[in-house]
Amino acid sequence: MAAGAAGPVELGFAEEAPAWRLRSEQFPSKVGGRPAWLGLSELPGPGALACARCGRPLAFLLQVYAPLPGRDDAFHRSLFLFCCREPPCCAGLRVFRNQLPRKNEFYSYEPPSETGASDTGESACLQLKSGAHLCRVCGCLGPKTCSRCKQAHYCSKEHQTLDWRLGHKQACTQSDHLDQTAPDHNFLFPEFEIVTETEDEITPEAVEMEDYSEVTGSMGRIPEEELDSMARHESKEDHIFQKFKSKIALEPEQILRYGRGIKPIWISGENIPQEKDIPDCPCGAKRIFEFQVMPQLLNHLKVDRLGRSVDWGILAVFTCAESCSLGIGYTEEFVWKQDITDTP
Repeated sequence: MAAGAAGPVELGFAEEAPAWRLRSEQFPSKVGGRPAWLGLSELPGPGALACARCGRPLAFLLQVYAPLPGRDDAFHRSLFLFCCREPPCCAGLRVFRNQLPRKNEFYSYEPPSETGASDTGESACLQLKSGAHLCRVCGCLGPKTCSRCKQAHYCSKEHQTLDWRLGHKQACTQSDHLDQTAPDHNFLFPEFEIVTETEDEITPEAVEMEDYSEVTGSMGRIPEEELDSMARHESKEDHIFQKFKSKIALEPEQILRYGRGIKPIWISGENIPQEKDIPDCPCGAKRIFEFQVMPQLLNHLKVDRLGRSVDWGILAVFTCAESCSLGIGYTEEFVWKQDITDTP
């Protein structure tokens, strides 16, 4: 993805893909499964990937491969988004950026092969080329080790307990092939490739703002000033939502909109961030909008929409305007969650 400030918006769609296409060496954009880490050392640790509200490990939601043309130090560049999926919390969100030059210690200088790998690609890769071990449950950095077999690695006590309950208790003593087999812990989101296409420049007809002035005649007890205020608010709220629906009407299945430096399309008039709400990067540069996750993605995640669960209107990701290079590690960026306003 490489839409720029003046360029067209790139739309992302979720599609099934063979496992080999979603591995790190293919530089994928993808939803769910385990992260396909870009830089294979200095991964975010368990503390960085814990929910700020409930403290439980975050689940990998998606990653976007977004190199910057003309930037040698960001020839490869990916953004990784994580969310809390532990009810009743489901509130935490964190996003990380990683970038590498074309010549680096992890990947070939030449582009990856476009043909399938010879193996089936079903086994989980739980150790990186750098030597780092990954958690058997979530695929994030796993500094904790099973004290009995010394072969199973975990990011947290929660995930060690989960794996123990779902089969490691029996498999622990027969650990010859332990690294290659990880059971389904029902923690990962379903995995899809994100395929992109440029948004069509033809936009649906402009949505007319409705006139709420007629409402005042039948509600005589409410002061006129208050009615005017209510009408203006409802009119603006409805207009923003209608504009959102109009914008996505041509491609209703879009799960992601990418356009570095453009403005996001908000789903509601409530909780739109001001410039002061977007913190600057630690390097001192401003952060700019880069991509947004759409509510349509929830349809692919198989999460419970009833009660307290993973939910959002949109998730807007803001990244360092300079895309600063802070070594080969992962730099935390900023994500803003906007919910759909419940209108009576």
